[in-house]
Amino acid sequence: MPRIAVIEDDPTTSEQLAGWIRAARPELTVDQWLDRDAAEAALLRERYDLVVLDIELGRERNAGVALINEINKQGLGTPVLVVSAMPAAIYRSIMKALDAWDYLQKTTFDEAEFIETFLDILRTARLREPALKPATPAIKAGDESLLLDPLKQRTPMWRGQRINLPLTAQRILASLHARAGEVVSYEELFDVVKSGRNRDNVRKHVATIRDAFRDVDPTFDGIENIPMRGFRWAPGG
Repeated sequence: MPRIAVIEDDPTTSEQLAGWIRAARPELTVDQWLDRDAAEAALLRERYDLVVLDIELGRERNAGVALINEINKQGLGTPVLVVSAMPAAIYRSIMKALDAWDYLQKTTFDEAEFIETFLDILRTARLREPALKPATPAIKAGDESLLLDPLKQRTPMWRGQRINLPLTAQRILASLHARAGEVVSYEELFDVVKSGRNRDNVRKHVATIRDAFRDVDPTFDGIENIPMRGFRWAPGG
């Protein structure tokens, strides 16, 4: 029976998140923990399939960071979805650097987006389980410098450096990279966007991808905007 941990110090928010999960997947067992000590003990005791956690727990501003580090020490590859009030623009890349799978900022998402993100992570985690014994080889296209993991077990690599991207942006990047040199239309990219299937939202995700690349390579210019049509990964960009 898949087991989920919800680690959130606000009882109302904890009940809301757990309720959404139970409504979407009644067969899941959901454990709720309100403080770091109880959560840490549970993480050592139980094997969770996914952990949903807040960064701040009580008076500990970075308790969630400590818990992520504890999860990583176990080496089980347990996926973590961070749900926090901290600004996503600042903390998403920090959490991705700690190997959290995705980041949702409180008050900016609704039940549908949370559930889509949650279920997407759960599906991806199950797909990667058979690949954990031998490490999944990265895909390299020609002589390019972009390395993508087929099951998104690891974050993308650009010229030897990690690119911190949320899952939706990773899917868009993979779609563009798989058809290098071709125009991928907005309509085709709608298929990989979790919610907000419109052109403005796709453009925002592409902007996030470009910014993430430029954080490690200021000269990056590998994604072309094709006016009124979509985007193209430029080989060797």
